[in-house]
Amino acid sequence: MPTDKEYMNFILEQLSDIDGIACRQMMGEYIIYLKDKIAAYVCDNRLLIKPLASSLRLMENASFEPPYEGAKDMILCDRVDDREFLKELFEAMYDELPCKKVKKNGKKG
Repeated sequence: MPTDKEYMNFILEQLSDIDGIACRQMMGEYIIYLKDKIAAYVCDNRLLIKPLASSLRLMENASFEPPYEGAKDMILCDRVDDREFLKELFEAMYDELPCKKVKKNGKKG
């Protein structure tokens, strides 16, 4: 079941206090970027966060779910109603997020 546009709009509103948030739709689901780094996915009306030391520390008891079949597990964020928490989470994660990979032709992708 693809993510509803209303749910995605709600998530973007919740993240609107964070500088550098952008999203990209891919096959009915969404990738959330923080200053050009992939930070999270929104799949099946779920906010899934990259499992990093900072995100694991801030969400100690969270459950893990894959964004889609065959994908690596990510942290299911069950605090999407808490804007302050989301801002703290995304800002804490930024330095740990991997940079875009440079393709062999020299372009970022």
